[in-house]
Amino acid sequence: MTRIPINLASEPFRKDRGAIVVASTISAVLLVLLGVQGLMILSARDSAATNREMVASLQSQLTTATSEQAKADAVLREPMNAEVLQQSVLLNALVQRKSISWSRLFADIEGVLPPNVRLVQVRLPQINSRNEVTLDMEVGAKDASDAIAFTKKLQESPLFGPATLLRADPPTQNEPLYRYRLTVSYGQKF
Repeated sequence: MTRIPINLASEPFRKDRGAIVVASTISAVLLVLLGVQGLMILSARDSAATNREMVASLQSQLTTATSEQAKADAVLREPMNAEVLQQSVLLNALVQRKSISWSRLFADIEGVLPPNVRLVQVRLPQINSRNEVTLDMEVGAKDASDAIAFTKKLQESPLFGPATLLRADPPTQNEPLYRYRLTVSYGQKF
């Protein structure tokens, strides 16, 4: 019988099949993830192109609107139109001031006015560009704590905002009341 020399010590048997299967599975998963990422990149590129087109369209609309506004402003600045524009601004301001209901204003103040405090004066309300009304009023009280209670009631009321004290005058011989001048925002809806 012939002997075949095999040296098992120099070339041992290896179990590589499991490692090859795991490496093949991981490679397949990574290949699928690469494909998904490639699709996402293409989708993002298309989305970015669409967004650029939309921004360009909006920019052209803005440019058109700005040029139309400039033309309209130029027409309004012409000497023959300037007087009409000033009159229109004046009338709009008067209408806006007239839109404040004085009877409702006094009813709202009466709702928060303590019995020991007198409303001495309310000046014409100021209306800013955001249609917020600011009242400038003067109140009188025999005791300073009553006037403080009034300002606290104003601040707690949902119709009025925080009150700002502008001036405080002590009683004199001619005027027996403490006088307080304050401003407060008023939330009357137009």
